[in-house]
Amino acid sequence: MKTEVLVEKYPRLFHMAEPGSWELIKEYGLLSTRASLDRFNIDGELRQNLEEGHRAKKVKIYGKEGQVVILRDQKPMPHDRLEKALEDGIAPEEWYRFLNSKVFTWAQEERLNRLLNAREYRNDEHDVLVLDSAPLIKRYEESVMLCHMNSGNTFPYPHRRGWELFQSISDYKASDRTGQPIKPVAEVVFEYSIPDIKEFVLEAKRVKGDSLVKTLAL
Repeated sequence: MKTEVLVEKYPRLFHMAEPGSWELIKEYGLLSTRASLDRFNIDGELRQNLEEGHRAKKVKIYGKEGQVVILRDQKPMPHDRLEKALEDGIAPEEWYRFLNSKVFTWAQEERLNRLLNAREYRNDEHDVLVLDSAPLIKRYEESVMLCHMNSGNTFPYPHRRGWELFQSISDYKASDRTGQPIKPVAEVVFEYSIPDIKEFVLEAKRVKGDSLVKTLAL
């Protein structure tokens, strides 16, 4: 697929974060789990568990100046179900580590809303960022990967998955006739971090389920 087609079809990207995290995101950028652990010098057994294990609950990590970053849970991706889904001899620990090195955005608002209204999250507040797709993707184009499914979900069925699930923009299959993606893009994935993310945020808001709690200052 061509980049021009991607950004025309998905002019907005969406990221769901912990409530109250927008101020730190403005300061540090949008960090993957790995980037967060690096920034706050988390190492040893704790780091290994956070990078390669299943986070059934949110986990707080702390900076030396009192900063608090919350690593989101991975409830939809328990070890036993993930093990059934993985192909090519990939171990769950490898998959967790891979996903924890990425920053994930939704290409479709409908998928964001589905997650916001999922049973595990609909009673909680979340900070949602609406991103300007074209300049963001074009700046990070060489490392952007696309995925047609929720790579971190194994419910209601543990659909098979492997490394080929993630494709570069140019490798993502598109129609020869129309240039449109054969499978709709679900996730637009960035490597490690987006340090300048605030340049691309069109809207920041606190939401709970379908309800807007408040608009956040850019």
